[in-house]
Amino acid sequence: MAGRKRSRRAKYITLYSPFLMKETKHELIGEPIETENGRQQWARCTRSRHSQLVNLDAIEAETDRSQAVIHISREDAIKYTPKKEYTIGDIIFHKIWDDVGIVRAKSVTSNGGNSIIVQLEKNNEKRLIENLI
Repeated sequence: MAGRKRSRRAKYITLYSPFLMKETKHELIGEPIETENGRQQWARCTRSRHSQLVNLDAIEAETDRSQAVIHISREDAIKYTPKKEYTIGDIIFHKIWDDVGIVRAKSVTSNGGNSIIVQLEKNNEKRLIENLI
């Protein structure tokens, strides 16, 4: 049984896609993030492949799912620099990629440095260095 792959179960929801300007099927990606505003998770449109951050608690409570989409912008974000330290849930802006994302997790690199895992809007999930001295 060495060549057997484990299938990943995806969860889908129907949300309004601003790119296609209609409701489409979205795949929930990554793990939910606990914040003071509730559980948040990224949802990627299966047709346009664009991602948007959604509030899972609002989706479960509301019948109008458009209220659950969390709009994040550069103005709300912290500019990313490898010299800063970030916390899970921080919204960051990466200047080189011109992309906004949310910090999902923190880890230690193989050389003992610190890194953050960021779910970006355009570039999916990336591992970035933090607290570089």
